[in-house]
Order: sequence, then structure tokens, then C-alpha cells
Amino acid sequence: MKKSTIWTIVILIIIIIIAIIYINNLKLGSTIKLSSVEIRDYNGSKLSSINDFRENSIKGPQYINITNYHLEVSGLVDNPKNYTYDELIGKQNYEKVVTLHCVEGWDVTILWKGILVKDILPDVKPNKDANTVIFYAVDGYSVNYPLNYFNNDIIMAYQMNNVTIPPERGYPFMLVAEDKWGYKWIKWITKIQISNDTNYKGYWESRGYSKGGNLNESFLA
Repeated sequence: MKKSTIWTIVILIIIIIIAIIYINNLKLGSTIKLSSVEIRDYNGSKLSSINDFRENSIKGPQYINITNYHLEVSGLVDNPKNYTYDELIGKQNYEKVVTLHCVEGWDVTILWKGILVKDILPDVKPNKDANTVIFYAVDGYSVNYPLNYFNNDIIMAYQMNNVTIPPERGYPFMLVAEDKWGYKWIKWITKIQISNDTNYKGYWESRGYSKGGNLNESFLA
């Protein structure tokens, strides 16, 4: 074998070894994302556990395939949208400690993280006749709010206590309906309809619960 051929082979081997070392170093220096851990204290506030909720949904926990998930936002809008999960969580995120009060007498205080409903509305451009927002869940549950309620910083959460909301709690999204009774906190959200139907009644509202659902008022109509 010619010396030139031998040297060519040696040089190629050296290049391959250097490349392998470089790639391994890149892997060692990269960030590997580990599973999140639930937190129980936030800025001095004691938090409830995500397991402190009581199961009271109308059809039991729902399990949504996130690969096929879309959030439809339609109705009295100029630009109806269908969002993927990643498109939604890619919006500006916010977090806040808020307590859910159930009409059954229990409550939970949770650190919620998600997006603001009012950051979605400009995308779809509600028209001048719109005054009501109706949320629908995959299990057939629904609930309504005045459109101006979402002038407030109302979070549509995808995390609670630093972990992704589990299916039992409403994955992929749960509405953190501040100052409202727990039946207004809809889970497993699949559709938001912008409407002018101020007489619409959601699941529990059509069964005698207050349409407003305000914490400072009785939950019975």
C-alpha cells in the first residue's frame, strides 16, 4: 500500500474520532428537560395539592389526544380560528395564585399558569353585536360569561403548581374563573363561541344555578 494512501486513511480516522468527541461534548453540554415537580409553596403562600380536588365532573375524567386537539374560537367574529395546543401555550404566559371555591363546601388554592383569554380575542375580532362568551368542554359541559368579564386577567390554565394539568383536572385547559363559584371553572375546553345570546344557560345554570356565579352571591338562581 502506498504511503500516501496510508496517510489518507490515518487522517480520515483522526477526523472521525474528533467528530465523535465533538458530538458527545455537545450532548453533554445540552439541557435535558426532566419532569416537573409539584410545588406546595409560592412566594410565601401555602398551596393545596393537585390531589385535593374532588371529582364532580358530569361524565368523569376526560382524556384528550393532544395530537389531534384544536381549540375552536368562532361565532360572532370576523376571523374564526382553530388553535393547536402548541400555538396556545406559545402565547404570552401568566401565573397567579387563585382559590377555587366549590358549592359543595371545599376549596383549593393553586398556582395557575396559562394564557389570558383576552389575548385570544383580538385574533378573532369579535363583532360589535357580541356580548357573551360561551365555553364548551369535550364532555358536553358548557358555561357562559359576559364578554366584558374578560377585560380582566382571566387565565386559561395548562399548568397547576408547576406541573401540566393532569387529565383528571382538565387537561389540556381549565378556565381559572376568578371570583366565580367552581361550576364556572370549565375543564377540557374544546370550543369558545362568541355570541349575543345573553339568555344562554350552561349545564348547571340550566339546572337552577346562578348564571352569574359570583362568589359574593348565592350560587342558586
